[in-house]
Amino acid sequence: MNQRGFTLIELLVAMTIFALLSVMAYRGLNAVIDARASVAAESRKWRDLSLFFARLEDDATHPARRPIRSQDGLLQPEWVGKTRYISPDDANFYVTVLEGYGQGTRRIGYRYNRGTIEELIWPSLDQAPYEQPAIYTLLRGIDEFSLRYLTAANQWVDTWPLPGQIGGLPKALEVTIRLDSGERLTRMFALP
Repeated sequence: MNQRGFTLIELLVAMTIFALLSVMAYRGLNAVIDARASVAAESRKWRDLSLFFARLEDDATHPARRPIRSQDGLLQPEWVGKTRYISPDDANFYVTVLEGYGQGTRRIGYRYNRGTIEELIWPSLDQAPYEQPAIYTLLRGIDEFSLRYLTAANQWVDTWPLPGQIGGLPKALEVTIRLDSGERLTRMFALP
């Protein structure tokens, strides 16, 4: 009877082949997991941007033609846009917004703050002394946030209202965002 088993060399070759196949399978699985995480992060980034632009468009295209009183009692127009904000409760862009379904009006602001875009919501239109807005972070990873306003003379300006103008609305709003990943997005919204 001639019994033949595996020799030591045959076992070593089989184990080496198995080890190489295992390493290749691990690398392939790791690449798939990394690609999935990357696709999920990109998808989340673009979803957040889409939601931000939809929210801003909704607020900008439903302005209430009502000025407000600031904390120091001064009358402010219903639409204010500026390149820089000054204090922690200040914003680059303010608007008095009509709420849906007859819920009234509210004062909303947007600002760029150290790589994020924040939304500020005041509890009342005419602000009491020391009244602070609620601040919500809408986007992260932002390198630039700029707004421009289209005048009645079809000129783009960086601040609103125009010097000497008491109130009123621009014809359009242009929003430019540059992400820290390098993409630059510009959206324009026609206003009523």
